[in-house]
Amino acid sequence: MSYEWPPLVPGDADEVAHRVAAVLEDAWQRLAAKQQAVLVQVADSPRAPLTVEVLGEFKAAISAFRRRVDGEAREFVQRQLPHLYEEGARAAAEALDVTFTWTTFHRDALQSLASDSYADFLHRSQEAERMANRFYRAVREAARREVPLLTTGNMTAKQAATNLARRLAADHKLNHVVYRNGARVPVRAWAEAATLTKSAVAYNAGTLNRTRQAGVSSVEVFDGSDCGWTSHHDPDKAVRTVRTVEEAAEWPISHPRCRRAFGPRPDQSA
Repeated sequence: MSYEWPPLVPGDADEVAHRVAAVLEDAWQRLAAKQQAVLVQVADSPRAPLTVEVLGEFKAAISAFRRRVDGEAREFVQRQLPHLYEEGARAAAEALDVTFTWTTFHRDALQSLASDSYADFLHRSQEAERMANRFYRAVREAARREVPLLTTGNMTAKQAATNLARRLAADHKLNHVVYRNGARVPVRAWAEAATLTKSAVAYNAGTLNRTRQAGVSSVEVFDGSDCGWTSHHDPDKAVRTVRTVEEAAEWPISHPRCRRAFGPRPDQSA
């Protein structure tokens, strides 16, 4: 019986990121396990009816993976993002000696943030699905074209089938997420970094929007001593500098896992 993950409970950003990463890694590993079952069957007896059955199970696992990512992404944006946005907004309100309430302004801002975050998660999920579907089609094509010819060469059918399985495994690895720059990142590392990034952006959005709403135009930056403004290695160091709210909104963080935060500076505002 498969283990069902309990509903996400909003809270500490690190703990939630670990949970989301664990859930998505588990979903990915289940998909990879079904792929391995297909490869074992191809190497053992590619002509057997069982190959079609195992391949069908892999196809079903792709759909299950999609549902798992979709469900976890929805819970994250519906539970954790509002929690962190409100925490950031309340921190700014306390510093300014005002209150925070969920006005239309803040609800609209959160809705936009949630939509963007959800879309980013689904984009990566869709990339994973495309990788898995390419493997599925490659096995189907091999079954149609290559398997009937396995015994026509100078090797045994068993050797030929094993070689086919090895080639399929090498050409269709399901052990990473591919970034836009071509970097290949383990699923757990990607999910954790993505979740922490969205969490930091949500918290800072709450801080900056409540600051702006109070008529304060400047904030002080709290960051790592070596962290640059637009990237970690930017020579323009961010910590303890005063920036406009607009500048801060443009660069709420500078890199994945960034710990940047802001504090209202009414004394520096025009």
